[in-house]
Amino acid sequence: MATRKFQMMDVNLTTGESGITDISDLFDEFLGGTGVATKLLSEMPPGMDSYSAEAPVIFAIGPFDTIFPVATKTVALFKSPLTGNLGESHAGGRLAMAMYGAGIHVLRIRGRAPTLSYLVIDEETAVVKRANSLKGMSALATERMLRDREDSEFKRSIIRIGPAGERLSPIGEVTVDAARHFGRLGLGGVLGSKNLKAIMISGGKYWKIDNKGQFNIFYKKLYDSVVNSPLMKKYHELGTSVNVIPLSKINGMPTRNFSQGSFEGAREISGERFAEKHLNQQIACAHCQVGCIHVASLRERFSAEDQHYKTFKVSYDHELIYAWGSNLSIGSTEEILRLLLIVEKQGWDAISMGTTLAWTVDAYAHGFIGDKETVGLIPAFGDAKTFEKMLGRIISGHNEFYRSLEKGSVFCARIYGGKEYSIAFGGNEAAGYSTGLWGFLGYATGVRHSHLDAAGYSIDQGNISNPQSDEILTRNLYNESVWRMILNSLVICLFARNVYTKEIILEGLDVLGISGWTEDRLIKTSRHIHALKYKFKEDCGFKFEDQELPGRLLRTVTSSGMLSSERFRTEIDRYKSFIADDRRSLGI
Repeated sequence: MATRKFQMMDVNLTTGESGITDISDLFDEFLGGTGVATKLLSEMPPGMDSYSAEAPVIFAIGPFDTIFPVATKTVALFKSPLTGNLGESHAGGRLAMAMYGAGIHVLRIRGRAPTLSYLVIDEETAVVKRANSLKGMSALATERMLRDREDSEFKRSIIRIGPAGERLSPIGEVTVDAARHFGRLGLGGVLGSKNLKAIMISGGKYWKIDNKGQFNIFYKKLYDSVVNSPLMKKYHELGTSVNVIPLSKINGMPTRNFSQGSFEGAREISGERFAEKHLNQQIACAHCQVGCIHVASLRERFSAEDQHYKTFKVSYDHELIYAWGSNLSIGSTEEILRLLLIVEKQGWDAISMGTTLAWTVDAYAHGFIGDKETVGLIPAFGDAKTFEKMLGRIISGHNEFYRSLEKGSVFCARIYGGKEYSIAFGGNEAAGYSTGLWGFLGYATGVRHSHLDAAGYSIDQGNISNPQSDEILTRNLYNESVWRMILNSLVICLFARNVYTKEIILEGLDVLGISGWTEDRLIKTSRHIHALKYKFKEDCGFKFEDQELPGRLLRTVTSSGMLSSERFRTEIDRYKSFIADDRRSLGI
């Protein structure tokens, strides 16, 4: 098979200039995706502000994207305005396919457009266009407008920010195509700081498959594994919302701002109930056979007096049900969808905004904020109507307090107090698992402070039935977080992490004619990428010594029982020592 060529497109929004560079050497060293993007991001001076014009945003795909099943993701790296260090978010949709078709594996954007703009990339041509007419437009409406405005003979991907990103919210997200997102760590605010409302990418360049027999045999093996895997089946049938009832039963479903692990209304907001009442369609990312994206229909009257209805489509999953359901004590699927629709239109990270509103309930109840801040609204668990009014005031910038809520719970706790009720790790609000120590350790130690960094919640659940020593569990957490550097460099959907074993990965690289990879080299490369990420984080000011359990969690019974700050600190230090050992051995 012909030698593969990997290219990067550089776009300068200030000048409107762009160029193509062959970066095959970086792919040879770092495999692709998150590895290559980490190396490129590390060129950024760590003291540079996230909203600086020259702060780069890097979108990257890997050598498996669009070629093999469920290799569907694009990774974005940037400096996070929420945490002040590594920003990394992953999204599906059609973006990886569109980048591949455009003939680019990396898109690096720098500069700041002189006015609100959007970027159109058609194969190797990039044009910056004015977007003043899109100012203040929702993420949903922006896609419709651009799809009508711009023609292409190829399938397109459209990513865009909502009004939250235009306001430079550090919890602003980027919406991808119909229902996917770069949700975490504030990429929406970064694009807003660059006056970049949207990006449209399309193209028809594809690698030629020379060894079709070998390719087809390997592809069918992968396809059968994905389609027939019992682990993948659950994502197709109910999606991640299948977790709601089981987690509540084992006391692992965060409820009322993590004060409990079991929600009495779990069945009424479960994946089963959403499917029964609202499921409209299931869709898949480009080149995915699973179809895990579950989309609900929400019917609303045009007005209280009007008998006519309008119907909205709103995607849902476990994290959204947690953040806007159990954690706010909302037991109505309709109310959850109504709040999620507002979040979607504005372009907020749904986890961070929901968790921040949960903080307001405790902050109000314990006297850290009062009527002066809320101006007559009383935040209370279960009161969806008040939460909806609060969102309206955040959107309008009602006062300093409501403007602060758009900056996340850590910022709010720093200004108003109530730090123990801000359930965040490394500055990033926690995802929907209250399973025990290793779930929270995963948030604290993960490179992006995400449940997807190492799935510590799975370690907690496994430890219940098969107890192991703390040292072994933390080593397992570390090993998994390091190995995911390879999965995220390919860039596969992590739902297929058990399909893409080391053996399968090596066989797939060989099928594509990408030579020189062995199991040892994969492991060494994963350690290298992981260490580079932590060097960047620490250069930006991240310290393991600053990581601690929010006070609320020390009084909450998890799936694994009560937590101890001393035990948490011991395992944080142990994890840090593993990184130090790797950095020394790698010379980083």
